[in-house]
Amino acid sequence: MSGPIVIVGAGQAGLQIAESLRTEGFDGEVVLLGKERHAPYQRPPLSKAWLAGESADDRLTIRGPDFFATKRIDLRVGVEVARIDAAGRKVFLGDGAALSWSGLALATGARARRPGLPGAELPHVRVLRDFEDAKEISHRLDSARNIVIIGGGFIGLEVAAAARKRGCATVVVEALDRLMARAVTPEISAFFADLHRAHGVELVFGEQVAEISDEGVKTAAGAFFPADLVVLGVGAVANDELGAAGGLDVSRGIVVDDCGRTSAKDIVAAGDCAVLRRADGALRRFESVQYAVEGAKAAAAALLGRSKPFSAAPWFWSDQYDVKLQMAGSSEGHDALIERRSGDKAFSLFYYRQGELVAVDSVNRPGEHLLARRLLDAHLSPDPVLIGDPERDLRLLLR
Repeated sequence: MSGPIVIVGAGQAGLQIAESLRTEGFDGEVVLLGKERHAPYQRPPLSKAWLAGESADDRLTIRGPDFFATKRIDLRVGVEVARIDAAGRKVFLGDGAALSWSGLALATGARARRPGLPGAELPHVRVLRDFEDAKEISHRLDSARNIVIIGGGFIGLEVAAAARKRGCATVVVEALDRLMARAVTPEISAFFADLHRAHGVELVFGEQVAEISDEGVKTAAGAFFPADLVVLGVGAVANDELGAAGGLDVSRGIVVDDCGRTSAKDIVAAGDCAVLRRADGALRRFESVQYAVEGAKAAAAALLGRSKPFSAAPWFWSDQYDVKLQMAGSSEGHDALIERRSGDKAFSLFYYRQGELVAVDSVNRPGEHLLARRLLDAHLSPDPVLIGDPERDLRLLLR
């Protein structure tokens, strides 16, 4: 491939595709189109250190201006893409201009889900997905006295931790019976429930929100919580509309294989907009920096006719107060759990399914998290007896 490659989306995945094209030796034109008016930046800190006031704006930037000039990446920000033409190999911009391509990458990300609640569009009801969202929430936290967070997932709990650090009375309303229920085991949920309660957060489980008003949030059961700031943390929706309108296979995301290839020739997708079709036919969407980066590397290689499938075990992290949760693999369907602990706030849970190690959740144990990733990637399943021995140096398992 020697003609221009156009990348739609200038987030972590889009930037990585551009970088990887150069790493793979592509010498042609690379155009990186970003809808936001910011150069590519890191999103995870927005709900963590940045929102808590512990990180500066300039630490969010991934690459400086000189990088794009050196790598000959044509970064264009504030650009709206109206549609793609897979057959004609064109991208049409919002201003009517058209760009031709020999290869196209879609890294359009995802947007925060907005439930159809009465009052959800009021000015003090916010979501947190991008830098502008984070700036608005941070500004409101300066004067907010009561904040209600709808949703007890990662974003909601990270915002809760930041709000408490900044002195706001905080309530989390979760429709299910525990925190982060779709992502972690009951043991991890219980630990973080205790953590948030210890920091003064009121947790409300099994409640559906009925409406939001200027004064606060009312649940279907009739409970009322005053709020001058409401944050919606109820998940994200893949931005797959461009792909769908362009005739690509979509299913709550743009469907890709493990090399990032879509159903159309010379079009790849990566990051939060993509959904991976696994070997067994099941679809799985990963919202993580790891998947954005590694999936983007695979997609860039695919555009150049090379097969470099992304096969590493998934991993993810969350910072809440002085606690770092790091997850590797998937604990879904586990039938055995082994704990390693070194204090109230430092432990790892090793999950097995039919004798095979499938996942590890680590709390303030970064070394064991890194070890877990290596074990999972190597498909090694240490004897649970060894894992459960607190005196055992687990690094020896890799030798």
